[in-house]
Amino acid sequence: MNLQFVVTEEEQDLRIDKYLTDCCEHLSRSYLQKLLKAQDVLVNGNPVKSSYKINEGDVIDCHVPEAVEPEILAENIPLDILYEDQDVILVNKPKGMVVHPAPGHTSHTLVNGLLYHCRNQLSGINGVMRPGIVHRIDKDTTGVLIVCKNDSAHQSIAKQLKDHTITRRYRAVVHGIIKEDQGTVDAPIGRHPTDRKRMSINQRNGKPAVTHYQVLKRFKGYTYIECRLETGRTHQIRVHMASIHHPLVGDTVYGPSSEPFRHLQGQTLHAGVLGFIHPRTGEYMEFTAPLPTYFEDLLKKLERL
Repeated sequence: MNLQFVVTEEEQDLRIDKYLTDCCEHLSRSYLQKLLKAQDVLVNGNPVKSSYKINEGDVIDCHVPEAVEPEILAENIPLDILYEDQDVILVNKPKGMVVHPAPGHTSHTLVNGLLYHCRNQLSGINGVMRPGIVHRIDKDTTGVLIVCKNDSAHQSIAKQLKDHTITRRYRAVVHGIIKEDQGTVDAPIGRHPTDRKRMSINQRNGKPAVTHYQVLKRFKGYTYIECRLETGRTHQIRVHMASIHHPLVGDTVYGPSSEPFRHLQGQTLHAGVLGFIHPRTGEYMEFTAPLPTYFEDLLKKLERL
């Protein structure tokens, strides 16, 4: 796949790897840096380094190699499929399931199950380790995930994600009682300055991130909320709610060290609703995943406090 961009006045002086990351949200910055190193990215016909600062009028040609056949085993893993057609498949991901393989962890992921179910008919844009995957949810987050079966669908959904037109509503239980009925956290998110495995509010190097939340119910010491995402940064809801002193229940990364619900094995977060424009029909479609049993059981326990 060949992509071409022309730099505008407002975009000049950005590093080229940062510029391409913003233009190609379906490709990771590390992958784009590999393309630059392999001279698959040319500026005005010449290869450049990742640190090159672009200028107004630069013509950037980016060659994204065709995805090679994944060397990831298809596995007959039961999938909770909410909807499927020739372009997309909507899955209700369970708690504890990793979305895609990574080095050293190439089995028992959602992708392994999708390769078996879809007979390898998945988009190849995101490379051999993430076929079909256009967005992710964390291992311990449950709920609706959309997967693309071809590159055309992938590009359409990726653009909707970039344009913030996809509907994404999550349910969560947080520590503390949120006084206001609704609110918004608008704070950029980037890598933690000292712990690369964590994300944090990063005013200098973070990407824009906006989370709207609404209180559904208050309990003794806890609040049940719905969050609506404008953006989809890594760990966004977890980081944003922790930043306003209401970390998610069960979150041992961003929550209190003395988490009373550690048995939950991860944060209480459920991707309940996902809506999008179908890439082929142009029709708006919306899908809902019911709350998992562990989540409903927790709400019952909080009722009795």
